[in-house]
Amino acid sequence: MRKIFTLFLALLALGLSGCGYNTFQTTDEQIKASWSEVVNQYQRRADLVPNLVNTVKGEAKFEQDTLTKVIEARSKATSIQATPELINDPAAFQKFQQAQGELTGALSRLMAVSENYPSLRANQGFRDLQAQLEGTENRITVARNRYIKSVQDYNVTVRSFPSNLTAMVFGYKQKANFAVENEKEISRSPSVSFDAAPVQPKGVASEATK
Repeated sequence: MRKIFTLFLALLALGLSGCGYNTFQTTDEQIKASWSEVVNQYQRRADLVPNLVNTVKGEAKFEQDTLTKVIEARSKATSIQATPELINDPAAFQKFQQAQGELTGALSRLMAVSENYPSLRANQGFRDLQAQLEGTENRITVARNRYIKSVQDYNVTVRSFPSNLTAMVFGYKQKANFAVENEKEISRSPSVSFDAAPVQPKGVASEATK
């Protein structure tokens, strides 16, 4: 009887392996790890914002509307709890994605506007923060790409035969991913580099229009 039970377990394990069960376990862990890195990098960026805003505030006549949008975007982004469960909720994931996208845009605008303030650009503290922000944005891109790849691998397994049968039995469902439209929007965002073209402050006429 014991030998029959052992044989049954062996056959069951072999069947689960052949139907993608082990693949689900592996890819699910990869998704959790890559998601954790995405969240860490977004948090790293959010932590840079207060010092960045305080430094910019020291510049006379800097666009207050630009600063306000950065502060509001950070508040919105950090108000969303990026738990592991969030990636299983498409609506919550989209909300998180949108909030982070708004912060990306607000920071890009701030960096572009800063080009019009030579004294701010010469501020070593500001330049250090700008360099940290650039590095963090690069790490965010890498982390997001890893997450995208992990989710793609997992979702293909969910849809493919015969692993889709295993998915139905054990309740594995497709996970949310960063939208293609969002990736395109990020690629179109203004550069945070000091080499970017200056953005004319509001109310200040350019030389060409004087």
